[in-house]
Amino acid sequence: MDKDRSIVPEELIIRRIVTLREEKILLDLHLAELYGVETRALKQAVKRNAERFPSDFMFELTDLEIDQVVSQNVIPSKSYLGGAKPFAFTEIGVAMLSSVLRSQKAIDMNILIMRTFVALRKIAINYKELLTKLEEMENTYDNKFSEIYKTLKHLINTKSQRREIGFKKES
Repeated sequence: MDKDRSIVPEELIIRRIVTLREEKILLDLHLAELYGVETRALKQAVKRNAERFPSDFMFELTDLEIDQVVSQNVIPSKSYLGGAKPFAFTEIGVAMLSSVLRSQKAIDMNILIMRTFVALRKIAINYKELLTKLEEMENTYDNKFSEIYKTLKHLINTKSQRREIGFKKES
């Protein structure tokens, strides 16, 4: 799928991706919205194919995690969920959804979501590299400033033998 034909902007997908259990995830209700299906239908398809979704692909949110996503404004309130606990899909789980949902829109959207996950991973790698370089520079400059401070301190503390000005009276 060309970027020109994208169904939704990449930024919309990025805003939907949150971190839970140290994983980047998308909630079932957001995926259903992106795929153009009802959340109920998406959950039914997943439950019918439960063997394709182990815990590292998909998990159900706990009450505490639901409170977290509400507090982070990922969803407006618990009532928005309609009493059901949402499923959270990891990047691998989203990829597996393409084998469960077979509509063309779901396939196109899945490709776009996977590209977004890859772009986020590249950004994270670049960020780590940049942070490492910044720390190296900081250490280098700290060492150089330390040497300058030592030299200045030495110059201030050492009294040089200065020749006296004027004539000396011989006794």
